[in-house]
Amino acid sequence: MDLIKAIKASAAGLRAQGMRIRISSENLANANSVAATPDQDPYRRKLVTFKNELDRANRVEVVKIGRVVQDRAEFAKRYDPGHPAADRDGYVKLPNVNPLVELTDLREGQRSYEANLGAIDAAKGMLARTIEILK
Repeated sequence: MDLIKAIKASAAGLRAQGMRIRISSENLANANSVAATPDQDPYRRKLVTFKNELDRANRVEVVKIGRVVQDRAEFAKRYDPGHPAADRDGYVKLPNVNPLVELTDLREGQRSYEANLGAIDAAKGMLARTIEILK
């Protein structure tokens, strides 16, 4: 039944977007996390990759989390010679997290999550109406 396939595909989307929201939240929570010593790196932003995968049992293509990778972008630096993590020039490496980008990604993940919920609700409603018709 195609409605069951739609529900399964949307459920996979819910799982993927849930992970995306968790990773963005983690990035936001660590946006100000600096290292304890000059030789350590601060928090490095994480990125979620997605992939399409065929669910052979249900014959439907679903979205899955590919990998969670670290963003290799450069760290920003702030002059703070009194900080324990300052290098010999007085600069502290800051996380490569841009809160505005994370908030945007968080919002986009939330919208996608809501869209998948809406698709599941619509499919469930159609299934319920079909069952009522068949009674």
